Amino acid sequence: MAYLEITSLSKAYRGSGRMLPVLRGIELTVESGQMVAVVGASGVGKSTLLHVLGGLDRADGGTVRVGETEVTGLDDAALVAFRSRNIGFVFQFHHLLPEFSALENAEMPLRIARRPAAEARERAASLLSQVGLGDRFDHRPGMLSGGEQQRVAVARALVMRPGLLLADEPTGNVDETTGEALQGLLREMHARHGLTSVIATHNPRLAGACDRVLHLENGRLREG
Repeated sequence: MAYLEITSLSKAYRGSGRMLPVLRGIELTVESGQMVAVVGASGVGKSTLLHVLGGLDRADGGTVRVGETEVTGLDDAALVAFRSRNIGFVFQFHHLLPEFSALENAEMPLRIARRPAAEARERAASLLSQVGLGDRFDHRPGMLSGGEQQRVAVARALVMRPGLLLADEPTGNVDETTGEALQGLLREMHARHGLTSVIATHNPRLAGACDRVLHLENGRLREG
């Protein structure tokens, strides 16, 4: 069953006095439970694609459906609410809040959603333990390695129990050994939490660990 469906998706940005097309009529169906890699040269539009899929940016044309919801048809308030409940994001740079502990960072989405403090803490603690940081709850980001910070970011992305995980170069800011560990972690979390995942990456090992590999070229996706 399709969980993510994209039809005729287009996006352009203004540059040098003219519109520069980035996405040109993207068509894609991702089945529930699939882990899909999107690969392509730097600047080709992988981040733009993920931002549009996740409702961080608006498409110029076409539709994006996540589950039963047509995301592109939501107004701003409904889009924010849907995104916070249903989509988890992991970026190349973890964007942790430096003044807060790993546990506080991981529980932040639940606290913003005004969930009970005890529920937020329990869920965040469980996820940090799952990503291998059960002994780092009280550590602030500056006390953690780059790989550990990214693990906190993964826990934070999953704390709201999303159905869709979008990851933009999640291993792009760590060394090769740490990247290998993060690759395994993403695959483990994908399976453990029954996710549908789309991952933009330059890492051939991470792409190879996915169920499908899609190439973004000239604003269009091709399989294989």
